[in-house]
Amino acid sequence: MIKVGLILGIAGACRTDELVNLTVDDIEDVGSSLIVKIPNTKTKIPRIFVVTDVGNMLQLFRKYLSLRPPHVKHKRLFLYYKAGKCSSQPVGKNTMGKIPSVVASSSATLLADAGVDITTIKRHAGWKSTTVAEGYVENSIENKTKSANQVLVEAVDVKDVED
Repeated sequence: MIKVGLILGIAGACRTDELVNLTVDDIEDVGSSLIVKIPNTKTKIPRIFVVTDVGNMLQLFRKYLSLRPPHVKHKRLFLYYKAGKCSSQPVGKNTMGKIPSVVASSSATLLADAGVDITTIKRHAGWKSTTVAEGYVENSIENKTKSANQVLVEAVDVKDVED
């Protein structure tokens, strides 16, 4: 359950409520990927994202879904998982809440580290604020490395001129 939560959370920069309320009907398995719809978001703007089969993520999702008991009367995706089995009890906000706070920032950080622009990060996470996205770009290791390289190249050029 936690691995599937991490996969979906990182792929879609999902918040706790978005994961808790995710239903089996919100996910379409199209073979080579999953199309995930988040109908109820904090910003009131529905979001769609895709999960591809990097690292056999689809196999893990399908295995988790196959463990769903047939008698479950609700459509919520996340069920309590223990000893290789799922119960019919849905995972609550407090249990799920341990995952997304790290997931949303991890997803934005991964994008920023990959050099993705602010607009794309904002769209990915469903953020309206440029300030929030700028914080991830500013703190990106990739951007800090580029800055360090620029400063060091300048320092070396100045030293060569002085020698």
